[in-house]
Amino acid sequence: MNVVKAIAVNTFKEAIRNKILYSLIFFALVMMGVSLVLDQATVGQRNKIIKDMGLASINLFGVMIAIVVGIGLVSKEIEKRTIYTLLAKPVHRAQFLIGKYLGIVLTLGVETLLMTFFFFLLVWLYGGGIDLVLLKAIFLIFIEISVVAAVAILFSTFSTPFLSGMFTFSVYVIGHLTEDLNRIASSSENFALEKLTAFFYYLLPNLENFNIKGEVVYHLPLAPGKILLSASYGLLYIGFLLVSSAAFFQKRDFK
Repeated sequence: MNVVKAIAVNTFKEAIRNKILYSLIFFALVMMGVSLVLDQATVGQRNKIIKDMGLASINLFGVMIAIVVGIGLVSKEIEKRTIYTLLAKPVHRAQFLIGKYLGIVLTLGVETLLMTFFFFLLVWLYGGGIDLVLLKAIFLIFIEISVVAAVAILFSTFSTPFLSGMFTFSVYVIGHLTEDLNRIASSSENFALEKLTAFFYYLLPNLENFNIKGEVVYHLPLAPGKILLSASYGLLYIGFLLVSSAAFFQKRDFK
């Protein structure tokens, strides 16, 4: 446990020193500010625009941060040759991965808190009040970007940073389209396409499970237990990804 904690803390310190993260936060704040410009062209929709743009910004840039940090998991350690020193010590490869992942999640948590603070400040300054129901959407956004980070780690254990980034982004996009693709394939009467789509539907994460932005912004009713079920699904999928990552990482030869 002490080994995992030490790796997690070190990963967090390295991540917050990464200037790319500060750039992403800056652009996230700028995107939230764009909502104020849009408000000038829309009468009576100020609060909804700010909330929509704010939640979308936290989601989008959270995913970008998860990918940027996650794909460099192994490659940076190899480049700096620190991984050889670590693995020469009594550190199991699975401990190394779990520690790295927890450090990334801690980084994502801090980044999400910073963007959430600015988001609520905007809502409050422009007369929207503090609507705590928005925290439900932000919580599931955090679970989603944690899943994306785990996907990035999986690809980083056996691929280059560029390909890992491409693969992770593809999974993110498809993860929001799996239900639609499955529905289209089911009505196509093409057996091969239907089975292929069904395979990816169950293999890839269904990221739409974490999307309740419309419900919280427009105060629509949520299905009973939606938050708990979505969070549980996310945690189980993260566990599956980490176990798979450890299996790939264990077989990788660093000689």
